[in-house]
Amino acid sequence: MAETEDKTPKPETKGSGLRMALDFGPLLVFFAVNSLAPGDDVNQAVWATTAFMIATGIAMIVSKLKTGRIAPMQWFTGIVVAVFGGMTIYLRDESFFQIKTTIIYAMFAAILFFGLITGRPLLKLVMESGFPEMDDDGWKKLTRNWAIFFLAMAMLNEALRAWLTFDQWVAFKVWGVLVISMIFAASQAPILMKHGKDGGGQD
Repeated sequence: MAETEDKTPKPETKGSGLRMALDFGPLLVFFAVNSLAPGDDVNQAVWATTAFMIATGIAMIVSKLKTGRIAPMQWFTGIVVAVFGGMTIYLRDESFFQIKTTIIYAMFAAILFFGLITGRPLLKLVMESGFPEMDDDGWKKLTRNWAIFFLAMAMLNEALRAWLTFDQWVAFKVWGVLVISMIFAASQAPILMKHGKDGGGQD
């Protein structure tokens, strides 16, 4: 009996590991290719974008085969990657690379703010499978915080592309954004704990 109970959490752990790999795998591929690809920064960005598009498509296929579905977040990411990635490869223009980042951040912020205004914390739709015990108040707070974060990142990107050279901007986009995003995501842990199954949901 004890052995059966010990084995119970393993499927969930495996599922969580698979979700992490599918969500972050394409992003890691992008960073790796961007660092190792030959040529100047524009060519590296094109190589990295191409690899990211392929990795995203593979992640969607694996998700369908392994879990029987493609998560809303994967569909959304796939569409954004296909549209903006295709434009990046076609145009090969430094200015578009920079402006594209602002557009994507602003679009994410607008979508999340729209969801809050209409009473639908849209972050719940794309992340609920990873945090099934989160209460509605927690999803509203997470959605609000990420909306503000994306808006701030859009403004920061506009400032940096005006102040930095293209090479400096690329370096910040690859490594600076990763560090900032990880720090911000970690700062949301108290909300995840407070509004989870046993958190009580009160500030």
